[in-house]
Amino acid sequence: MRSLFDADCYDPDDMLAHPRHQDMQPALAMLIQQLRDCTTEEAGVAFQRDLLARLLEVEQDRKEFKRAADRMRKRKSPHREAPEPQSGRDLGDAATWRFEHDVCERLARQLRSVGDALAWRVFGFHRPFILSLCRNDPPGPMAGKAGLQTELDRVEEVFKENGSFALLHDLTNCLRIGDITVWDGVNPPRTEEIKTNPEARKGAQIRRINQARTAVLEGGPLPGNNASELLYDLDLPLRTHLDVMRDALEQAATEGIHATPVPGRRALYVIDQYGCVQQGLSSAQFNERLQQVVGAALESAGIATGREDHNVHFTTMDDTARNPLRVPWANYPLHPVACARLIGDYAAMTVETSGPALADLLQVAGLDAHWTRPPGKADLKAGDVVMEIHHQEQLRAVPLPGGLTMTPGWTLQMGRSELDRYMIELIQPGSWIAGMKHLLAARRVGQPWPHYRNEHEVWV
Repeated sequence: MRSLFDADCYDPDDMLAHPRHQDMQPALAMLIQQLRDCTTEEAGVAFQRDLLARLLEVEQDRKEFKRAADRMRKRKSPHREAPEPQSGRDLGDAATWRFEHDVCERLARQLRSVGDALAWRVFGFHRPFILSLCRNDPPGPMAGKAGLQTELDRVEEVFKENGSFALLHDLTNCLRIGDITVWDGVNPPRTEEIKTNPEARKGAQIRRINQARTAVLEGGPLPGNNASELLYDLDLPLRTHLDVMRDALEQAATEGIHATPVPGRRALYVIDQYGCVQQGLSSAQFNERLQQVVGAALESAGIATGREDHNVHFTTMDDTARNPLRVPWANYPLHPVACARLIGDYAAMTVETSGPALADLLQVAGLDAHWTRPPGKADLKAGDVVMEIHHQEQLRAVPLPGGLTMTPGWTLQMGRSELDRYMIELIQPGSWIAGMKHLLAARRVGQPWPHYRNEHEVWV
């Protein structure tokens, strides 16, 4: 959500044409490859320093552009320390400085998404750590943050003392509880709250750190006020169709637009800006091509009928470092350039399904599934329940007074976040259905947060 901008300040394509935004693409690809090449604590420390320096530089410019925009609104000239705008817009227009600020805000999120990839990697791609430590407000800008130097000193101290790696949480979007996490090579990761004044302690933050640790290591409730929210080990391997995603991205890089059905009543379509330029597509040609290839993919997936009433879609557009539950693009088994394009929105991916068709898929697998989203409802929101799956106990019905009967059973409600994962991670329908059957058989009361085994074999 923009705080400084009106919706009509600029066209979204203006962002992609900005020199700063374009220059970030090779930098992101280089950082992703550098991260993948890290095999030692020393290399990890060096990578974190490099990423931090880049993020602070972008955030400092963002801060100065905001200051200049504020001055312009008061009919003052931008201050002398303001960076030079690179958009080629009118320097006397306040919208120019607001636009530059927005560019820096997005670039900071892109760099933080690489920080997220670092976090997933050092946690061994063990999703429970991310699920437990993301349950807080997102971090604010690091530039000018009080106490940042104390956190940096602690990170360096840990490495100098015993060669251990300490991850700075503010370098990420997904780690929102505590300030740093330390790996000593012997004990489980240890999350710390760092204070400039050692005698000052935030009891609430310490409690959340302890809650997160207990949730992962001992099965306690996740941080928050709902004690029924628990991690749940499915004891199943994760299987995906990420090879379909890789092929689609490669095709779109050449064709501009590529769409394909995906097993599990889904259609995947990718738009690559560089591919569109290479094809020389006019606006009319682009729209015609998009409608044609997407329509064919929807037909092949069996989800074209009733699209306006029943279909839902999940997209990557401008989602970088916004949703802490999503695996960062830099961890996907894709070429670093493809990851950078997804991060920067030069490649946009959408996965679409039909709710009733998805329920039919589960019913064929023996699950009593019902799509609960009303036809034609607006886009899904966080916390929305999209499907209910009922599981009856294999017991005789119990007669009740008044001629009623009660059949013991359990109902599993699927929220938006779980459907998002099935769609964006292209989980194989067999793995997804097996996971739901596992949850139903366990008869756990409350809100389980499931995770698969072997994710270290899936992500990079």
